[in-house]
Amino acid sequence: MPSHSLSDVLSHAAKQAGCRDNSKLLHILEDAGDKRQPLIEALLDANVVDEEGFFAQLATRLQMPYAREDGDAQEGLHHRFPAKLALRYRIYPAHVSAVEATVLTYNPFDLSARQAVGQELCKRVHWQIASRHRILEALHQGYGVGAENFEELLEGREGTDQDDDMKQEVNVLDEADEEATVLNFVNQVFREGLKERATDIHVEPLERDLRIRYRVDGKLIEVPVPPNMRLLQNSLISRLKIMAHLDIAERRMPQDGRINLELDGEPIDVRVATIPSVNGESVALRLLTRKKFDMGALGLDPDTEAKFRKLIAAPNGIILITGPTGSGKSSTLYTLLKELNTKERRIVTIEDPVENKLDGIIQIAVKPEIDLTFAAGLRSILRGDPNVIMVGEMRDQETVEIAIRGALTGHLVLSTLHTNDAVGGISRLLDMGIEPFMVSSSVRAFQAQRLVRTLCPHCKEPAQHEDSYLKAIGFPMEWKSKLFRPVGCRSCRGTGFSGRLAIMEICMMTDKLQEKINLRATAMELKAQALSDGMIPMRHYGFRKASEGITTLDEVMTVTAASE
Repeated sequence: MPSHSLSDVLSHAAKQAGCRDNSKLLHILEDAGDKRQPLIEALLDANVVDEEGFFAQLATRLQMPYAREDGDAQEGLHHRFPAKLALRYRIYPAHVSAVEATVLTYNPFDLSARQAVGQELCKRVHWQIASRHRILEALHQGYGVGAENFEELLEGREGTDQDDDMKQEVNVLDEADEEATVLNFVNQVFREGLKERATDIHVEPLERDLRIRYRVDGKLIEVPVPPNMRLLQNSLISRLKIMAHLDIAERRMPQDGRINLELDGEPIDVRVATIPSVNGESVALRLLTRKKFDMGALGLDPDTEAKFRKLIAAPNGIILITGPTGSGKSSTLYTLLKELNTKERRIVTIEDPVENKLDGIIQIAVKPEIDLTFAAGLRSILRGDPNVIMVGEMRDQETVEIAIRGALTGHLVLSTLHTNDAVGGISRLLDMGIEPFMVSSSVRAFQAQRLVRTLCPHCKEPAQHEDSYLKAIGFPMEWKSKLFRPVGCRSCRGTGFSGRLAIMEICMMTDKLQEKINLRATAMELKAQALSDGMIPMRHYGFRKASEGITTLDEVMTVTAASE
């Protein structure tokens, strides 16, 4: 590698990669020098250059090979390269043989890394420059999330008899070091989960391993973890239970708790549920970030938004949000509450549990152990002079009857039901034993919804479908040229999707529908009447979103299969 002034080399590469502000560039480098921070790290953290372009220019300047993202790599290289070197110096092997190795680095000026690799491998080493993003991603995939926390602790355990270790508490490590390491690992798992937009984290002990999975956009994805993590299973789960104020000595019974923490300045509430299994305790973590509920974030079309605004402007009545578990009902409810939350309204909720805390709203958590049920709480709320009431779920006849009484006496009531479609909410209430005239006179609308994954805007491409298929499912043929399909890129981690959106249908209570309900019409007759009154079916709402390039036709067909 030719001899150059470090700051000159970095400045030249940065300018070639698009950084035109010379004074800002010099300030970043001088400030990093004062703080004794690696100059290349400071430059990348300042986000003033295109990373790929910068490293390509740097490789040219230093006359070193540049490893591009699309280069082929050997499988399982991390097993043949010391993890302690890779993690400590942030380097990664691109090729390893008996006599030589090719190693990727994004800091070619780190002489200590070169010396350590040379001494450890005792073979010819070829160095190549790669982008920092590529190397960090390779380290994550190869050695697991938070591997840098465990490397030294687990290093001495390789080759131990795992079966014996599983029969007793792990006490080989220094307790203080282990506790600090496990805590760092837990924080890293949460941090990675937030970065991946996970809604849930599952820590699951297997027979000879420990599995961690994130639920992202409704799908479970397995997270790479460091080797031998099973050896620290007890410490990891105990740490989570301590954070959730649970009994760490109780391992035979399920437990529920909550963790309040702050990561990188963002407050997070975590619902914790432990489940005893034959391989040890499994822990489910629901991440509840402080969302900014906004009507615009629902992605509603103008007609649907107008219907919602008309419903919540009413002084009384019941609005029911229906759908299966995980269909986004709570988010829709909280969005409506946020719209209703003004100084002129007193809003009280009863939930199981309180998932998101909203300023200015009185929220009550159900506690069956002291007989604070939905029905009992709702009775108390009605005596407290509310304007708006939100009931987490209509679970039984008593709760529904009290809610109806509240709606008929001048309160606006919002709640949820578990049904497949909007009109199915009518049948559900009647099946609970509610009189038809009470349903028709109190409920203003039934809304049903499902969540579909939204296409990654960076890699989606036009999709082709057979005309016969489109006609069979009732898709408008004039929209067929507007459909897209997922591809997969770095931005969406190869899935082709990024985020989710609710597709919905709203069954408004009309005079004709009231007559049908009072006459105990069949579900088919009720749905025919709702469609005649202008209800847009959920599938057709989804077709519109697919034609706008927001989601795919396959996503719409999959999530609406049970509602048709």
